[in-house]
Amino acid sequence: MTILIKHGHVVDPHTKRDGCFDVLVENEKIKEVAEHIEKPADTVLDAKGCYVMPGFIDLHVHLRDPGLEYKETLETGGKAAVRGGVTTVCAMPNTKPVMDDPSRVAYVKHKAKEFAVINVLQVGAITKGMKGEELSDIEGMVKMGIPAISEDGKSVMNTQLYKEAMEIAKELDIPVLAHCEDIDMVNGGCMNEDEKSKEFGLPGISNAVEDCIVARDIILSRDTGCHLHLCHCSTEAGAMMLKRAKEEGISVTGEVCPHHFTLTTDDMVRNDTNYKMNPPLRRKRDVEALRQGLKDDVFDVISTDHAPHSREEKSLQSQAL
Repeated sequence: MTILIKHGHVVDPHTKRDGCFDVLVENEKIKEVAEHIEKPADTVLDAKGCYVMPGFIDLHVHLRDPGLEYKETLETGGKAAVRGGVTTVCAMPNTKPVMDDPSRVAYVKHKAKEFAVINVLQVGAITKGMKGEELSDIEGMVKMGIPAISEDGKSVMNTQLYKEAMEIAKELDIPVLAHCEDIDMVNGGCMNEDEKSKEFGLPGISNAVEDCIVARDIILSRDTGCHLHLCHCSTEAGAMMLKRAKEEGISVTGEVCPHHFTLTTDDMVRNDTNYKMNPPLRRKRDVEALRQGLKDDVFDVISTDHAPHSREEKSLQSQAL
């Protein structure tokens, strides 16, 4: 089976190609890339006006399988990813049951291989049940193939326990993916704390909710030598701390999500829960800092934080991502 892709704008960082090329695929492998390819093929695709790129990797998704398949399955999530050009994803561990055990990681690994049509890298939970009380079998999950550990959806508030997890992660040479949120400071908040929250009469979530944990996690990364990856950064101060940490040689990277660098609280519409997410949409100055951070390579990755809900759940004021 041969496929010839004609006239596409090829962008390939590995080969440093960035221009109009033809691509010949034979038996599902790229055989040739050249400015003009004139060879017979079973299928010829005219990609004029389109970009042709390697499959994207999304470091941050929630696939809801097992336990929450009414929201999404490995199969439907995989098909959605492919439609967006994503061929590999890192799936967060907040499934039901939580991904805190090698046997559960094995379940996803084998099911994804059969149904997902993409590469699914299942991330392991830092603590059992994501309760923040006892460490998961991190070593056992690494042997089963997890690429990282995370408590995404919350932070491990027990700092000593979290430090122990980072020490284990350092020893096993895997990163910690950090959702930075001081749960005690959230205090019932449901959107960013600013003039818009006052206008809507809703309790706000201050930037400090995120910034305090960003600072803590960077310090722990410095002290343990563990590689820290900051998930869905949303604040101006977070961008500044990440920049400073990199300048000091701390092993830390960060990601931003499209909604956080394209929308502000000024875009929000009263009683429209489509604008409700965690972290929340921030102020214009935060968005500008995130954009500048992308331009200056302070941030390393754009991830989606893909997190499906049922239509009924999403319509609820109390529902969070």
